[in-house]
Amino acid sequence: MTIRHDDLAVTWFGYATVRIESPDGFVAYLDPGRYGVLDGRWPKDGDLVCVTHDHHYDSKGIERVAGSDATVVVYDGVDAGRIDREVTPVDELPHDVVRIGEDDHLTVGETDVWSVPAYNDPDGPHVDADGEPHHPKGFGVGYLVSVAGTPVFWQGDGDALDAYAEMAVSLYLANIGGSVVSDAAEAADLAERMDPDLVLPVHYDTFDLLAADSGEFAKDVAKRGVPVVLDERES
Repeated sequence: MTIRHDDLAVTWFGYATVRIESPDGFVAYLDPGRYGVLDGRWPKDGDLVCVTHDHHYDSKGIERVAGSDATVVVYDGVDAGRIDREVTPVDELPHDVVRIGEDDHLTVGETDVWSVPAYNDPDGPHVDADGEPHHPKGFGVGYLVSVAGTPVFWQGDGDALDAYAEMAVSLYLANIGGSVVSDAAEAADLAERMDPDLVLPVHYDTFDLLAADSGEFAKDVAKRGVPVVLDERES
């Protein structure tokens, strides 16, 4: 299913892969690939591809969606050498690759891209048995992408951080997978404080670790007076 928001067509394909298309045909992808979400034939229609961190870096996924003139924005902390999967190093991708830091801004065509820190608070609930964050600060980012003037926020992997509530967001792509990232209740709390025009949950149910009740999340967000929509396909 594709949801419509303002003038954008937005599709979640599973895991963290989201496609955003503007009325004039500009296409942005967020964290494309992994876990079979881009299997089969795929149009190489992406003008912009953004990657948040190692776990979501999939060079084959990027190649499936990136157009010949695509700009691929990759957080500068992504390191193919420490990824335990077969991936092409970032600097060997056959595209215009831009590395971005934790708090940067760039423009691709008429689309603005801002990065924000994404991490698990070491004093919060999303830590391992040794008390270490699953996503330590500096490991990844989230992205605020303004496509056709509509700000879309993908928080990446980590907690629903307080700083995000201060951002001007029209469409919030809420990470509700829990366990190693924010859960549904935490994302709903952030949605209430952020007060976007629409919330679309993503990054859940791709595998057991990310099991979440999207229906209950939607009810929770709606009770808080924030519009919410689900984009789900039959398994």
